[in-house]
Amino acid sequence: MYSKEELRQLKLDFWQLFDKRCSVHPELQYRKRKWVLHKTKIKGVALRFDVSRKDAKVILELGNKNENKRLKAYEFLEKYKPVIEDGFANGLQWDFLHEREDSGAEVCRIYTQLEGVDFHRQNQWPDIFNFFIENMLKLEHNFLEIRDLLQEELK
Repeated sequence: MYSKEELRQLKLDFWQLFDKRCSVHPELQYRKRKWVLHKTKIKGVALRFDVSRKDAKVILELGNKNENKRLKAYEFLEKYKPVIEDGFANGLQWDFLHEREDSGAEVCRIYTQLEGVDFHRQNQWPDIFNFFIENMLKLEHNFLEIRDLLQEELK
C-alpha cells in the first residue's frame, strides 16, 4: 500500500518515464509536440491516456458540457466509424454515456484498452507504454483524418 506522497511520486515517475520512452520512439522523436491530446482544435474533444490498477486505455473523449453538441459529435463519429476504427483489429469500444471518476462529468468515450495490467507494477510499465504509443498513434491519425469535418459539423 502506498502513502499519498508515494502514490504521487509513482505517478510522476510513470509519466516521466513514458515521456522518455516517447522521445526515443522513431515516429515521435522529431515531433515538436508528442501528442495532440487536448489540443484538438475542437472544444470538448480530447485524446487521453488513462491507466489504473486494472487496465490502460487510449481514449477519444467527447466532453462538451452542452449535451446536444456532445451527442451530435458522437453521432457524427458513428457515421465515420470505419475511419475511426481503421487499424484496430478488434475495433474500438463505443461508450455513449460515461461518468468520469475524477469530476463526475458525463462524457462520451471511444477507446481501446489493455486489460490485466496494474499501474503499481513497474515491471508492466513497458507493456503499458508500448500499448499507449501504438494505439494513440493510430487513434490520433484516424481522428485527424476527420477532424476538419467534425469541426464544421459542430459550428
